Amino acid sequence: MTQNTDISPVHIIGGGLAGSEAAWQCAEMGVPVILHEMRPVRKTEAHQTEGLAELVCSNSFRSDDKENNAVGVLHEEMRICGSLIMREGDKAAVPAGGALAVDRDVFSEGVSAALENHPLITIKREEIKGLPPEEWDSVIVSTGPLTSPDLAKAVQQLGGEDELAFFDAIAPIIYKDSINFDTAWFQSRYDKEGPAGTGSDYINCPMNEEQYHTFITALLEADKTEFKEWEKNTPYFEGCMPIEVMASRGFETLRFGPMKPVGLTNPNAPEGESGKCHAVVQLRQDNALGTLYNMVGFQTKMKYGAQQEIFRMIPGLENAEFARLGGIHRNTFINSPKLLNETLQMKVQNRLRFAGQITGCEGYVESASVGLMTGRFAAFERLGLDIKMPAKTTAMGSLLNHITGGGNADTFQPMNINFGLMPPYELTKEERKGLKGKERGRLKKQIMARRALNDIHEWNDTKPAIAA
Repeated sequence: MTQNTDISPVHIIGGGLAGSEAAWQCAEMGVPVILHEMRPVRKTEAHQTEGLAELVCSNSFRSDDKENNAVGVLHEEMRICGSLIMREGDKAAVPAGGALAVDRDVFSEGVSAALENHPLITIKREEIKGLPPEEWDSVIVSTGPLTSPDLAKAVQQLGGEDELAFFDAIAPIIYKDSINFDTAWFQSRYDKEGPAGTGSDYINCPMNEEQYHTFITALLEADKTEFKEWEKNTPYFEGCMPIEVMASRGFETLRFGPMKPVGLTNPNAPEGESGKCHAVVQLRQDNALGTLYNMVGFQTKMKYGAQQEIFRMIPGLENAEFARLGGIHRNTFINSPKLLNETLQMKVQNRLRFAGQITGCEGYVESASVGLMTGRFAAFERLGLDIKMPAKTTAMGSLLNHITGGGNADTFQPMNINFGLMPPYELTKEERKGLKGKERGRLKKQIMARRALNDIHEWNDTKPAIAA
């Protein structure tokens, strides 16, 4: 592909998953891109490297099941649409049962290399303070939940909306060779295999009832991070809640959440015992070498000393060494149903589009998918073509619809993709025949998944063919 100097560039602010995907989609449609990333000129509270598309929380893209799970459907839709994030995610996959998890360093390096080597993409390491210059007539703001304060303030003032924010917590990462496998064992829940797995992808640490109660008590009594005055009224996002906050909702809460024991059998149980556990802590592989494992669902705001003491109470982690302890950072998002139109343009200033978590989508692939759509919308506009919208029956289209008007603006909060965002499908009398409640629900999802993948092909076909 050769540089088209007749087309003005699209400026993209932020080199996270959404910005990286938006840049790739624009460039692949023949539109030049200038990607502005402030790291390492200015660091954030959560990033540790200057790599593009760095994963700052979990390393999991969640379920890869395209037949029964809305996240898996979104994965497949993005693959169909030539997603850079999914391409590099598949290359960097590590075992994770039915999920797609990645080696975060390999993943970021792959995305960075692809963007750096694209002839139509220029990367500038600089902070954009405030609104971008007026001569930038097509801008995608994909600065994520850790938007630079000056830019966030400018966007807030432009939109006339009160700032919306929530806390996001990070789970600890443990060195595998410090785990006691006389107690812990490898097994995926229900022995499920995934895109890079074998059915024995997670490390499981069992607890009996007494150990569980002692652990929960310690969680509740631990020293926690103190918030600054301006942070105190910020709510948590339900999908990434600190483990101790979940525990405070009731002693049994974690046994029905990240510590649920279902689908697992302890092969190290004493002779005569069934192998069933009262609770289980799972760890998921975090890098391709298999030397690092993260504690699944164990986001935390506990102080570092308390984390080490309390997490070493978990059977199998008595001598755990931590490559990274848990932490917490403040995330920001705009009230998209009020502020954005259907092509993710800001209603009061159409030269600005938004992508990723700042729009109120939650999750890595959700963020990247909004970047994919925004990048294409900007490219269609630059090429003088009518913008085509993905059908609401697709995962991407339903997420876009929620962000730009389907969600209630008065109660708007970050949303993961789920089948509830898609138009419902009613089974025919023949389809319902002989099926019980759960079986009917499963069939509905499967039909909705097939419908979504069929309809995303139609949208992808509206992308103009660009000569190499």
